Amino acid sequence: MAEHTMPDPVVHVTDIQELARDLVVIPNRQVQLVPNIGIIGGRDSVLVVETGMGSGNAEKVLEFAAGYAKGRRLFLTTTHFHPEHAFGAQTFAGEATFLINQAQAEDLKVKGPGYIDMFKGLGEPVARQLEGVTLAQPDVVYEQSYDLDLGGRVVRLRATGRAHSKGDQVVRVPDADVLFTGDLAEAGQFAIFPWFPPYDTDVSGTRWLSVMRRLAAEGAEVVVPGHGEVGGPQLLADVRDYLRLLRDETWIRRDSAVSERTIIDEVSALMIERHPDWAGRDWIEKGVGCLCSEHPA
Repeated sequence: MAEHTMPDPVVHVTDIQELARDLVVIPNRQVQLVPNIGIIGGRDSVLVVETGMGSGNAEKVLEFAAGYAKGRRLFLTTTHFHPEHAFGAQTFAGEATFLINQAQAEDLKVKGPGYIDMFKGLGEPVARQLEGVTLAQPDVVYEQSYDLDLGGRVVRLRATGRAHSKGDQVVRVPDADVLFTGDLAEAGQFAIFPWFPPYDTDVSGTRWLSVMRRLAAEGAEVVVPGHGEVGGPQLLADVRDYLRLLRDETWIRRDSAVSERTIIDEVSALMIERHPDWAGRDWIEKGVGCLCSEHPA
């Protein structure tokens, strides 16, 4: 993670965005470590996408979702296991059916405890949100795909394979042409590479690029990124193009046998020149490190 104290990652249930009939987003309001949170309704049930970090945030999300559902059954899913997306799931126990893909469930079980400790090191505000967190056990686990019938509306949950994490999944609402990407796509910021060798090297820049090529080809009228403003299909193309350029520029320099430090400096300068308004510049270095490791020898 970036080496500075993060602001308090508080979910504010305000400025709710209606994307389609019976489909809203609680926006992250550009606050770091706060995800965009989806509420997708059908005749019989409502699906919540993401929890926010810790029980305090999740309680607010659950309260809103229960009020929105008006008696309909609640389901919960998360796009991947990282703390701001999934470390509030325990709050939904007994109130919602928690369903995720197998790879994400394994991430949550194996890597979740270490991520609690790592994120607590980001500063007191984050540590406070994670106080008392226990990692939830999913009620339903699927392998590659799951079609959830909410009653008159089917939501498609799809595991993408290893990319930003081993257990990424996307959530598609076909009748509204809305796609929730989690951290596979961000708006207005450089792609988040959780590259922390030797502790965590599961992110794959090459596989992530393949996933984004497929998602961009499939498209969606409305794209809800993990963080940042809701957008359209261009958001998918922008992330695809960034990852491709990051890979190409890194590998060109790797072929020339220059030092990794030089590659980081030169590629970072190029990316910032291309995207001067994007946030999260520290993630460029992590992306270069990851792609150096994936360079074909």
